Amino acid sequence: MKRKVNYLIIIILCFLLIGCTTIPSMSFSLTPPNSTEAQPKTTPAPEPQAPHTENITLIAAGDILMHNTQIWGGEQNDGSYNFNSFFTPVELLIKAGDYASTDFEAPMAGPDSGYTGYPLFNSPDAMAEAFKNAGFDLVVTANNHILDRGCKGALRTLEVLRKSSLDTTGCFSSPEAQNSPLIKNIRGVKVGYIAYTYGTNGISLPQDAPYLVNILNPDKVIADIRKLRPQVDVLVLVLHWGEEYRQQPTDQQKELAHKFFKAGADVILGNHPHVIEPMQVMNIAGKNKFVIYSMGNFISAQNGLERNSGIVLNLKFHKDFGSNITTLTEVSYVPTYSHSYRSNGKLQYRVVPVEATIQKIKDGTEAVLTTQDLPILEEVFEQTRKMLGDSFICFDD
Repeated sequence: MKRKVNYLIIIILCFLLIGCTTIPSMSFSLTPPNSTEAQPKTTPAPEPQAPHTENITLIAAGDILMHNTQIWGGEQNDGSYNFNSFFTPVELLIKAGDYASTDFEAPMAGPDSGYTGYPLFNSPDAMAEAFKNAGFDLVVTANNHILDRGCKGALRTLEVLRKSSLDTTGCFSSPEAQNSPLIKNIRGVKVGYIAYTYGTNGISLPQDAPYLVNILNPDKVIADIRKLRPQVDVLVLVLHWGEEYRQQPTDQQKELAHKFFKAGADVILGNHPHVIEPMQVMNIAGKNKFVIYSMGNFISAQNGLERNSGIVLNLKFHKDFGSNITTLTEVSYVPTYSHSYRSNGKLQYRVVPVEATIQKIKDGTEAVLTTQDLPILEEVFEQTRKMLGDSFICFDD
């Protein structure tokens, strides 16, 4: 044992003699090589989120007229007016969407010059309340009868509608208003409406108010579409055009529709012919565009099956907020019928959904129309389907 200690002393002295001033060190790890503590920490990958999308439904109806007999039917015993019964049977259809529009072919110029129907219309203010109660949001005022009671009548019409919290477009109180298109933000989907009429029955616009009514000048329409297009996801163009009582669009209308779609419109809603005309889908640059050349009369006192046929139109759109792309996904419609009937000795008017009313007659729950009216309703339904095609169209996203 003593000899081993001596040998150790001799080895140390040798290191000192050859100039080695440090003794090599050895390192030790207290953590096993595979321990998680030995690895750098990483941030967990975020869970993938569902893409942000939204679906909206736009509702539209055709021309609403106010003839003398309609006005008389709404007069109450105290001299006031109430027209809510016009739309009661279709109220749920109008309120089923996110935003609903119609075209009103009558100014509301006040009682001073009397309430009259065709040819120079003037409706009681109570129609504004009827529109609101029915679920309409927008009343289009660009039509050939808006100047029936002059500039003052048109401007008063705008005031009455807005007092009932209804939007308007197509007729304006100032140049600034004309240059400020109607844009509605529906849960992040921006929808723009612009409207034009072919004319105003020969009544000239005031020289000091050329902005009063949007006239259907194709170059002006295209310029307005291009201006509005970057501001909206959906651009709806409402046109008072075509030929009265003609059940097909003219070649010029078809050409204009294509031009307006190329300029950036997504939807064209046609009025004025007072009868239903076809609807069509055009694919422009890979995007579906929809036109209905005429939606027919929603309610009126005109005579004839075709002139009392209309629809409640439903347009569904899908927006992908990630790609900022909005597409038309569905088009459907409900055929409607406008008719008169007697109640409490007075002539009344209302618009009804055709299919549902046929079923109510068969069930015995319809209070006005009877089995004798079934042939008329069935013909309205068949003619509307023949003109417009299937009641439901679905497009691939």
